[in-house]
Amino acid sequence: MQLELFEIKSPCIGVCQTNRKGFCLGCARSRAERQQWLRFSDQEKRVVIRFCKERLRRARLSKVNSLEDIDDSQGSQQDLFG
Repeated sequence: MQLELFEIKSPCIGVCQTNRKGFCLGCARSRAERQQWLRFSDQEKRVVIRFCKERLRRARLSKVNSLEDIDDSQGSQQDLFG
């Protein structure tokens, strides 16, 4: 077991808005994770932070994929001067 010398800080960045799945758009925590943060052990906080990083990574990938889908659906660009 690792001894924490410093408090594990909340990943909150002050956005405090949720997506349609209930995860914060700023830190990617669920409502329960946000409400229980101060009660979590350091180990639980580390797990939540790991989950948040993965959620944010997947959200970024999803945005990239959706942008690629939009570009593909529009077909090739017509020549403006042709």
